[in-house]
Amino acid sequence: MHSDLESRVSRKLMWRIIPFIMLLYFVSFLDRVNVGFAAMTMNKAIGLSPTEFGLGGGLFFIGYFLFEVPSNLILHRVGARIWIARVMITWGIVSAISAFVVGPTSFYVLRFLLGVAEAGFFPGIILYLSLWFPTRQRAVAAAWFMAAAPISTAIGSPLSGAIMQLPPMFGLADWQMLYIIEAVPAVLLGFAVLKYLTDRPSKATWLNAEERDWLVAKLKEESDSRKSHAGHTAGALSALRDPRVLALALIYFGTSAGLYTLGLWAPLIIRQFGFTAFETGLISGIPSIAAVVAMILWAKHSDRTGERTWHVVLPCALACLGFIFAGGATTALLIILALVVVNVGISAAKAPLWAMPSMFLSGAGAAAGIAMINSLGNLGGFVGPFAIGWLKNATGGYAAGLYVVAATLAVSAVVTLLLSRKGHAQSTMSQVRHDH
Repeated sequence: MHSDLESRVSRKLMWRIIPFIMLLYFVSFLDRVNVGFAAMTMNKAIGLSPTEFGLGGGLFFIGYFLFEVPSNLILHRVGARIWIARVMITWGIVSAISAFVVGPTSFYVLRFLLGVAEAGFFPGIILYLSLWFPTRQRAVAAAWFMAAAPISTAIGSPLSGAIMQLPPMFGLADWQMLYIIEAVPAVLLGFAVLKYLTDRPSKATWLNAEERDWLVAKLKEESDSRKSHAGHTAGALSALRDPRVLALALIYFGTSAGLYTLGLWAPLIIRQFGFTAFETGLISGIPSIAAVVAMILWAKHSDRTGERTWHVVLPCALACLGFIFAGGATTALLIILALVVVNVGISAAKAPLWAMPSMFLSGAGAAAGIAMINSLGNLGGFVGPFAIGWLKNATGGYAAGLYVVAATLAVSAVVTLLLSRKGHAQSTMSQVRHDH
């Protein structure tokens, strides 16, 4: 009876929450990386060099970095419904205004402001999932949510490529149309969030009383159990100082460098083989389909076995090899194969990685810690794209930058292993003390 109730609640949570937050992240990711497609004509129109484009692309993450922790602490206080709505509406407005940049300075300012507007969205949803899903379903829930990024690339790339082939309308160039058309859904969905999202399980009228009581009790039991373990962190300031939070941020840095290198530079890397904008969009989407399948299956395996460390290490190592392979690729087919390997690796690593913070963080500590991991880690989204642009200017090719991104993923794999060793040693020590 009990397991029947558990599976019923689990099914309702998945159907009620996951498709909607996937849609939100789909639009978020589309607005974040459509600059890679806009660049096909925008860079020439407003006079951006590869270095300036890489810098502007990365400045998004500086704005994101500075406002991430405050944003998530506000969300923890006022609730996800109001704050996620605010985030979406403001980023939609900033994204639309990006259509009117006129040179490097205005491009830099708008990319920075887009990061400020969107700060708190991703860690806010990760925090939100930890308030709703019991531990055994958490990696799968996170994987479905994060699958929206590769799905956004798979569907959004051909869509962006098609918009880039539209004739000028209302005096607007193709790249300006791209920004405006793809900003509208963010604003509309922001208002939908206000009506649809429920802040906490205790307020879920779409669960019956028995289901609601079971879920609230189960989450409380898991929270109490975590708090009784040595090394648990519940305070915001303690979480920001916790070396495990900094280690997870460093691991996430490598995966972010890889993900946003793909988002910003893959269209231009593919385009150099002579494809049209629409063909480039279709080809950019291929690796993402493989990534979604790998992400879900790998997260299910991680949840079923309860193992997290190797479920992060192996995909990071795979993505590292993929970038090395991409650096040496000389044909379109080899580049596409390399991008498939990279996409699969980066995507598969993310859900098990995001299941780790809630193993030792709760309350304001979880809000601050998750935001800190995401904000520091997302600086990889600045470093990766900027390194590619800067080294392309210096060397004339993409290989050197791709090798730098590969190195960040190698660091991610090594740090995950070191963190696991340290955690194992700590739990052994606390067990010894407990036995004595």
